[in-house]
Amino acid sequence: MTRRAGVQPLLDDRQGRRAMVWIMAIMIFLTTLSAALGLSTRNAGGALDRQLAARLTVQVIEGDAARRDAEVVRLLARLQASADVTRVSEVDRARLAELLKPWLGEAGLDADLPMPAMIDVDLRSGDDAAVARVEALARGVGAGIRVDRHATWLAPVRSFVGAIGLTAFALVLVMASATAAVVLLAARAGLDTHRGTIDILHMLGSTDLQIARLFQRRIGQDTLTGALIGVLAGGLVIAALGERMATLESQLVDGVTLMPLDWAVVAALPFAFTALAMLAARIAVLRRLAGVL
Repeated sequence: MTRRAGVQPLLDDRQGRRAMVWIMAIMIFLTTLSAALGLSTRNAGGALDRQLAARLTVQVIEGDAARRDAEVVRLLARLQASADVTRVSEVDRARLAELLKPWLGEAGLDADLPMPAMIDVDLRSGDDAAVARVEALARGVGAGIRVDRHATWLAPVRSFVGAIGLTAFALVLVMASATAAVVLLAARAGLDTHRGTIDILHMLGSTDLQIARLFQRRIGQDTLTGALIGVLAGGLVIAALGERMATLESQLVDGVTLMPLDWAVVAALPFAFTALAMLAARIAVLRRLAGVL
């Protein structure tokens, strides 16, 4: 009876509890979006690494068209026979001319204009040894052979994707810190509001730990309620954006998706933040009571 008499005033701040719930909902909503961005860009970076490491473009640069075509035939034969290569295809000359048209104008479509032949190569493995073997094989065909690694000229894109992911994870840490700060303020405000009740509880024999548990339980309930609202709203936004992104049909965004394990991480956010809030409330209340009483 003594404990129940003390519990009700501590938990009867309905207006403050509603504000706490919505504050937590907003913070977890933003955290969910940040976590999803970080996880999806991490997946996109991994997909880019796998795709680019095993892709090469071979250029046959030769002003004499007949010699260039002969080198292309020999090069295709050698590449197709290589155990390191899984796919070889020459880029269509007409398509290449169309791509050059914005820079060369109609001259880019002139059949007499020397134009390098380009061959796309997919490797079985993207390790340096395999790439080096294919490069040596290609350059052995002629002096005008140039081998470009996709990973090299798309390195800035990969770096940018990685920077976005790191920024997103940093935002998650910022939101976690902000959550702890909000809980500390809420716990201290609750202590000040219910100072008289706390004094009575102390006179009746309640310990600081028992009083801290009351605040801890209340803040935990508010945080979990708000967190579930926030993660549900964030999940709906993520799913909607994923559907829109799927319609783009771009290789650069193919890997920007969440795996089942990533969704499990997102779903665990409310419980992780609730545990963080309860721990912060416990520490804040115990320190304040120890310092004042």
